[in-house]
Amino acid sequence: MTAAAGPDLAPALDGIRLILHVLAATIWVGGQFTVTGLLPTVRRLGDDAPKQVARALARLLWPAYAVLVVTGFWNMAAVHANNGGSAYQVVLGIKIGVVALAGLGVWLHQRATSRRGLAIWGSVGGTASIAALCLGVFLAG
Repeated sequence: MTAAAGPDLAPALDGIRLILHVLAATIWVGGQFTVTGLLPTVRRLGDDAPKQVARALARLLWPAYAVLVVTGFWNMAAVHANNGGSAYQVVLGIKIGVVALAGLGVWLHQRATSRRGLAIWGSVGGTASIAALCLGVFLAG
């Protein structure tokens, strides 16, 4: 069967790639927003409740982060990132750095032992996650 005679799977694969990336971003960023909003209530459930919720959330967030990284590289390959203009390359480079900072911030937040460390690294992870999301929109546009 020749390529012209067979079905073109590229649009379907593009759709799957984008769906996985957006779904993972929804879980990664949305999960952080959700737990931040629920934290005052969770604290009233007991001293250990925030840690239990954080461990449960991590079981969702880290696989989503991994999917974001994998589909991010897939996105770069699919859109031939090396062929983009210099502005595209700059934004892409910044996004890669911000994605790494988001993961590092959340990872350090999980390991923080002081309220200050939790606040600082939670803010870094959350802010970098939002920035990565926004940069992704710019790159897709």
